Amino acid sequence: MDTTIPFALDAYLARIGLKDAPVPAADAEGLAALQRAHRLTIPFESLDIALGREIRIDPTSVFAKLVSARRGGYCFEHGRLFLNALEATGFAARPLLARVWLGQPDTVPPQTHTLALVTIDGQDWIADAGFGGSYSPPMPLVDGEEAEAPDGARFRIARDPEFGWMLSRNGHPGMTDGRGSGEGWQDQYSFTLAPVFPVDLALSNFWVSHAPESRFVQNRIVSVPLPHGFATLNGRSYRRHSKDQSAEAEITDPRVYRMRLSLMFGIDLTADEVGQLGLFGDPV
Repeated sequence: MDTTIPFALDAYLARIGLKDAPVPAADAEGLAALQRAHRLTIPFESLDIALGREIRIDPTSVFAKLVSARRGGYCFEHGRLFLNALEATGFAARPLLARVWLGQPDTVPPQTHTLALVTIDGQDWIADAGFGGSYSPPMPLVDGEEAEAPDGARFRIARDPEFGWMLSRNGHPGMTDGRGSGEGWQDQYSFTLAPVFPVDLALSNFWVSHAPESRFVQNRIVSVPLPHGFATLNGRSYRRHSKDQSAEAEITDPRVYRMRLSLMFGIDLTADEVGQLGLFGDPV
């Protein structure tokens, strides 16, 4: 964290709905509470790529976008903001890079995801405030460890002989962004504990936001966990699942798209910006 740029903890806590609550303690319960509040209020989104805006992941830019402007972002933005919040609340944490296997063909994926390694009383934990595919709770980094998410899905951490560690999920496919369509355990992402430097994050962030192969370049993606469910907007396809209730729709009107962005995901774009996304024909 750049200590010359102060992190406004009060503003961050207000953004994630904890303004009037005690600052989370630097323990396992506090980590879970902080990550949960972050994920429920700050959406995952990649819309600025389609709008031709550079994705900046320095502390000032990320805070200005996700907190002050009340927008969302993808993992490198969430990851930076969450690490700053962890530091400001007394946690010891550092970034990790991960390979996302969810929905991938049988090829080794690039390192296009970041999460946090948090140390609490000598025990390492993983915490993830920016995975757009599903909601995984913080978990101690122990081989074979399992945990249950609020949506009922189970997550498991296991050592992987080739890729270090693998996080897998077993849960309802409706509680994902659509890539988790199968039943049973599915690999989400793998990671190692190798040190990650700012230049490593910058390189991965550049690939994600510029490479033609990147799903964020190819698609306009938005998602957010619900208290007991998940909602996604991929292009014009809207999906929401909560407990036993599901809703799916193809949005054909840009006005409806704009309204859905605002009401469900808390993202307020102008009509011109929605037109620039290229989902409803060329902008006038």
